[in-house]
Amino acid sequence: MHYFTYLTIGAFFGFVMTKSEAVSWYRIQEMFRFESFHMYGIIGTAVIVGAIGVALAKRFNWKAIHGEDLRLNPKNMSVPRYLFGGILFGLGWALTGACPGPMFVLLGQGIWLIGAVILSSILGTFTYGVLRDRLPH
Repeated sequence: MHYFTYLTIGAFFGFVMTKSEAVSWYRIQEMFRFESFHMYGIIGTAVIVGAIGVALAKRFNWKAIHGEDLRLNPKNMSVPRYLFGGILFGLGWALTGACPGPMFVLLGQGIWLIGAVILSSILGTFTYGVLRDRLPH
């Protein structure tokens, strides 16, 4: 039953991403060239909804799906970690025209070439995991 719930939420997410044009390469390029507010509005709305969700979860002590407590671990706020990571993420986003969520929406729409981008992102994540102890944090 949990898988059906995840599938339903994922299908709804894909529908919203498609109808809002958040998976459109042209919209993403407009955002990176500062020509349109469209994507900034979508991202800003997501940040606000996420912040409200976290605040409600903390206030009402929501539990995870299997009953365990929800925890948000404190983050290490070092500048290089977020600066270099953000630059790499942004470059990948600008070059491919898709960030992780929309990549799977595009695959679900039948755009098979995005599979190469998904495999590359998985390989990059794996490589970071292997090299993580040797990188400056």
